[in-house]
Amino acid sequence: VPYYRRIFDDRGLVPGDIRTPADLHLLPPLSREDLQANLPDLRARNYPESAFEYVTTGGSTGIPVGFYYEKGASRAREWAFMKTQWDRVGYRFGDRCIVLRGYIVGSSRDAIYWNKTLFGRWLLMSAHHMTEATLPAYICEIRRFRPRFIQAYPSTAAVLARYMIEHEVAPFPTVKAILCGSENLYPWQRDLLAEAFGCRVFSWYGNSEQTVLAGECEESTHYHIFPEYGVVELIGRDGQPVEDPGVLGEVVATNLTNYICPLIRYRTMDLAMAAAGPCTCGRHYPLLERVEGRLQDFIVTSNHRLISMTAVNMHSDVFDNVLQLQFCQEKAGEVLLRVIKKPGYNDRDTRYILEELDKKFGGDVDVTIHFVTEIPRTRRGKYQFLVQKLPLDRWGISV
Repeated sequence: VPYYRRIFDDRGLVPGDIRTPADLHLLPPLSREDLQANLPDLRARNYPESAFEYVTTGGSTGIPVGFYYEKGASRAREWAFMKTQWDRVGYRFGDRCIVLRGYIVGSSRDAIYWNKTLFGRWLLMSAHHMTEATLPAYICEIRRFRPRFIQAYPSTAAVLARYMIEHEVAPFPTVKAILCGSENLYPWQRDLLAEAFGCRVFSWYGNSEQTVLAGECEESTHYHIFPEYGVVELIGRDGQPVEDPGVLGEVVATNLTNYICPLIRYRTMDLAMAAAGPCTCGRHYPLLERVEGRLQDFIVTSNHRLISMTAVNMHSDVFDNVLQLQFCQEKAGEVLLRVIKKPGYNDRDTRYILEELDKKFGGDVDVTIHFVTEIPRTRRGKYQFLVQKLPLDRWGISV
């Protein structure tokens, strides 16, 4: 790999100098900008051209990047790890599963927004057609399909869950667990899903670059990091390792499964806290207490503090008359809140929302409400609760 040969030469290193995970600090972190600028030199030279599969991220951090999987191998290995995680909540290959992720299925012309895949065991349901008018049909189809699991983006599952609670729809009796991934799962979302579906909400954390994978277990909501998948470091604002549990740091990860395009000490721009271990489940894995999400999931106050979107409980009565909302920030200390109103919304709701957000933000963020009729999803079908346009990785911010 020419890029790493150059890095090793510049630092007077040889491969034998990297003997333990602690030795990785001898190498510099790899940022998304570094990956973009050096991608041709990050391709392993001992693989044929036919082995490379070009992949891109969704660009949720504002820096979309491309990289390579090993064709026919990387995705299969990923599925093996995912299956191992889902085994913890009883998933088996033959189980029926509803998939509520970023898919666009069907159209309003035929009023069918789903189709079957994986030999009829998975039902892919369109995330782009979920409205007050269509959700009754979704619910009827889910009951007819009788799934044991629902695999979902948290934001998409929350749309269905909120509708079920508001319309007093009973949980699906066959569903054993909700499998949430690809987005940060906020506490208010976990509570909402558990209330609506009446079952375990299971979450995992990973990325498209396949540098880190971690999931909950049978006994805990802590994320168990697969040590055979990647080496994970938490790095503080000072660039030093975060050693103590409960302290926020950026996830810097080294993949151990993708030899065709190795990413060493890759800056994920995700923030997480380590947890004290070991877990009572008996697995001696490194643990994360929680994943706060990407830097882009934080609001910047007027004095450059970071406030996690976790602090904004959207499952409270503050937003009872709000159908959907989205924060947008372009300037420190100022936030635009886009709101889709329910029929009962009035001026009291506006005052209540502004008062409660002022308490949450400690008076350091000015909020302006803008009423809209639609909030678009990302190109991968995700809802963004915060569109953060500030370059946070280059800010002198405090956590």
